[in-house]
Amino acid sequence: MMVRQTVAFAISAIVALFAVFPLTDTDIWWHLACAREWVTTWTPVREPVVNVHEFFQQTVAFVYNVGGASLLVVFKAILWGCVFALFLWPSVRNPQRTMPQKMLCTCHPENASERLTPDLQDNVMANPVGVKQSILLLAIFATILFIFRYQFEIRPVLFSLLFLGVYWNILPRLIIGNVSRHSSFWVLLVFVLQWLWCKSQGLYILGPIFACIVFVSGHKLWNFRAWKKLEPSKCMLPFILVMMLLTMPFAHREGLNLFLYPFGLLDRLLGLSPSAAVFASEIAENRSPITLLMAGENVLQSSLMIVLCVAGIVAAVLRLRQSGSVENTSLTNSTERVEFYFGNAGFCALWLLVTAILALIAERNFVLFLPVFFAVVLRSFGSAHTPLNSKISQPSTSYSHLSSLVFRLSSLVLIAFLLGLWVKSLLAYDSMVAYQRVPVAAAEWMKSHPHSGRLFNDDRAGGYLAFVNPSDSTYIDGRFILKTAKFFENYLRYAESPRVFLHDAELQNMDRVVLPLRYYARWDKLLAALDSVDNWHVVYRDTLFVVMDRTER
Repeated sequence: MMVRQTVAFAISAIVALFAVFPLTDTDIWWHLACAREWVTTWTPVREPVVNVHEFFQQTVAFVYNVGGASLLVVFKAILWGCVFALFLWPSVRNPQRTMPQKMLCTCHPENASERLTPDLQDNVMANPVGVKQSILLLAIFATILFIFRYQFEIRPVLFSLLFLGVYWNILPRLIIGNVSRHSSFWVLLVFVLQWLWCKSQGLYILGPIFACIVFVSGHKLWNFRAWKKLEPSKCMLPFILVMMLLTMPFAHREGLNLFLYPFGLLDRLLGLSPSAAVFASEIAENRSPITLLMAGENVLQSSLMIVLCVAGIVAAVLRLRQSGSVENTSLTNSTERVEFYFGNAGFCALWLLVTAILALIAERNFVLFLPVFFAVVLRSFGSAHTPLNSKISQPSTSYSHLSSLVFRLSSLVLIAFLLGLWVKSLLAYDSMVAYQRVPVAAAEWMKSHPHSGRLFNDDRAGGYLAFVNPSDSTYIDGRFILKTAKFFENYLRYAESPRVFLHDAELQNMDRVVLPLRYYARWDKLLAALDSVDNWHVVYRDTLFVVMDRTER
């Protein structure tokens, strides 16, 4: 097995391991609740209500019903490993083998006088220098993955990344060259994937964007002189494919509402409209890593995120500039055209640029960028560390052998240390349900102690409460897109102005609150105010959550 293949396999395995941690993302619970029966809060919701995550919800609910939270964690870990495997697989192909000799001369003039044979290429990839650099690269990747391991949640975007990973391997070969003898089957597969994607995650629009980038990079449509050389059929058919992917939401019953969903999501993400500004500024995952860094939140993760995204943007710009130097190269074989354009020219650069910008806009988009960045780095590594034949044949000194051994051992020790830290962090949990973040014990108590009025709850607890005790409708949950900005502002104001809450509780018949004491504990002022009035009293309390009831005066 070649070195790059080993690195790609190791990265995918490390991702799967690091993704094994309890269900810390609180949104998964309202996904599970919606799979059982579509639920809404007792407070008003925006219209229309579109369940864009239906297929994701049904899938995770099936897994949870079979094996509970533990199996769901294993399921999401396997999927995250598959995501990175799909993105890294094209990078383990040998770029020197698939690139035609004319291209080899154009891209690497120093190799024009001596061709690398397959045997020599295998020797190059197996030489000690390449192995040493591969171990260092793997150690760097493992460090990055460990720092961002809590990004690997069980969220609908995971399905989008799976679909994009399949697109990453299939779509370029359909549009550029049409190399498959069974192309109609693969085209049908892409349509089926897009149809499933539209009801799995709101970012389904990335599919048509991906197709456009493949088409533009493959046919070099930024060079208008190339348009004259294209046959009309070759120019129109890919555009028709993209338009069909774009209109796929209309194949579902929600039709126009499903089609418009991503645009509303983008509004909430960027705060383009005044009514959406509060969501863009107050929801942590929607904020830019630059904003988080300036606020002193998640300093290490935010700083590294910015550095990686900037590095990705620089790499993308450089790749786009370099792709122009081989613009007039003749590639007669369709497979060679696919491998060259997909692996070395504008496609990867454009997609890397798009995902880097998305990650800088909002922290939650970093998972879109990371597998692409890894794929580009691994591909560049495979092409860049090829020494000349003379360097390969030079005998190694005992000192170089010793330094290489120390280098490898140091990298392996770092990887082992990271795995040890991961195991230690995992042992800190005694359940695959992160009861520190959701009211596990409090919800059980509330089930056996019903109340007659309405419930007020923290937004992160809403999904779990709806899943465990569906008979008691919640005030709010993580589906912020169902709420108006005015409602969300009022909800946040309760934390700073308890008197407003006391007035609204009387008006809206709220007679029970369940609030966190530690994680996301913004409610200290409200709890102190409730404790100071005569008609509110504590009915349940543990180290993490408190339940208070209101009695008539």
